[in-house]
Amino acid sequence: MKNYLIYFAQSYPNFRRPELESLANLNNFSFDLSHHDESKPFIVVQLENDDQAKKIMDRSILSRGIYELWGQGSNYDELHANIKATSQDKFEVYKKSSFKFDFIGYKGSKSREERVEIIQNFKYLAFEGGVRLKNPDEVFTVLEEYSVSGMEKATTPRNIWFGRQVQLSSRTENVLDKYDLRRRKYIGTTSFDAELSLVTCNIGQVGPGKVCYDPFTGTGSFLVASANFGALPIGSDIDVRMLRGKGKNCNIQANFKQYGTSTQFLDVLTMDFTNNAFRKDFVIDSIVCDPPYGVREGLKVCGAKHPEKAEGRENIVIEGEKAHLRRDFIQPKKPYELSDLLDDLLFFAGERLPIGGRLAFWMPTANDDFQVNLIPQHEQLELLYNLEQEFNKWSRRLLVYVKRDETYKGKTTNGLKSQNIANFRDRYFNGFNDQSK
Repeated sequence: MKNYLIYFAQSYPNFRRPELESLANLNNFSFDLSHHDESKPFIVVQLENDDQAKKIMDRSILSRGIYELWGQGSNYDELHANIKATSQDKFEVYKKSSFKFDFIGYKGSKSREERVEIIQNFKYLAFEGGVRLKNPDEVFTVLEEYSVSGMEKATTPRNIWFGRQVQLSSRTENVLDKYDLRRRKYIGTTSFDAELSLVTCNIGQVGPGKVCYDPFTGTGSFLVASANFGALPIGSDIDVRMLRGKGKNCNIQANFKQYGTSTQFLDVLTMDFTNNAFRKDFVIDSIVCDPPYGVREGLKVCGAKHPEKAEGRENIVIEGEKAHLRRDFIQPKKPYELSDLLDDLLFFAGERLPIGGRLAFWMPTANDDFQVNLIPQHEQLELLYNLEQEFNKWSRRLLVYVKRDETYKGKTTNGLKSQNIANFRDRYFNGFNDQSK
């Protein structure tokens, strides 16, 4: 095993470990991240080789890069001594390679003159390949972590690492700018944040050639994110207006065309998720979604709110055609509870996902009455991650499940329903002050 240093972005630190663990698992290996400190942007891990390092970093969103670790210290004297003691065997391997030096500073930096002086102190490496600033064979990086106290500017690093750059993440290739909602052709008021859409797809193990389904498509945020990772996205939504968009150049298909992934896009269907029209043998590898919370309007599904009043309407004829068969027919809808929606979602995933397939969805919770037993469970699905994005008085949680084989003995429960938790929509508009059940 070899030591590698991972440099994280300062974004959603509680999602870092699940993302990298999921990417490693997707590539059929694992590594230890149990010592990760969310308050720090660096972590030393052990991997077998550069290939594993590249596989976890290439599509990571919450990391910046990974480096083969050559040495570390609390000052430069310690760093150089550690390099000479532990990495002498690496000097000859890269002796003839062209190279350049790079610097990364966290909460501090060095001037150009200081960097030149630091580079000169690495002359014992005795590289002969020559310096090449553009497209060198290797990039050797000095990474510094500064300690900041109050308003004073840090001048001395408390930790220093030196390593060979193995792989930069997709984040460094401006993937977030590419998928920025402000630049997207078609968005709506509920379009999901681009960064978290991509992270969700990573943790949900959306992969090349796999079918990824979003049953609450909206404007297609998760569909375009899954296509970025090579998946074959398909979606559905009860609201045909969202799927149609605002014209030929302002719809979901236009988004795929914008990102150059049109050939991967399977389709979107106007469909009530509770009356799913997919064939039983249609393979769905991953389900990634943000179910409606019922905030903008109450949750609804197809059906009559008062069945007794709707009786006989299927026989209504307009211009010689039954009303419910006409293209302009608007299906009546009835109220639907969030707890029922989540029950149906987990049941669908348990029935349709292959063994090892993942379900990843977001669930809203009020911060003052959240309990772990509120998280819905299904006997065939193991809960892997419960990740919180906290707002003021409420949070949304990314819940990630994996389907297990028949030897797994889970329980089917739904605390939202069994404990009669107050309606999330009502509490949202009451500022989460109403504690009535």
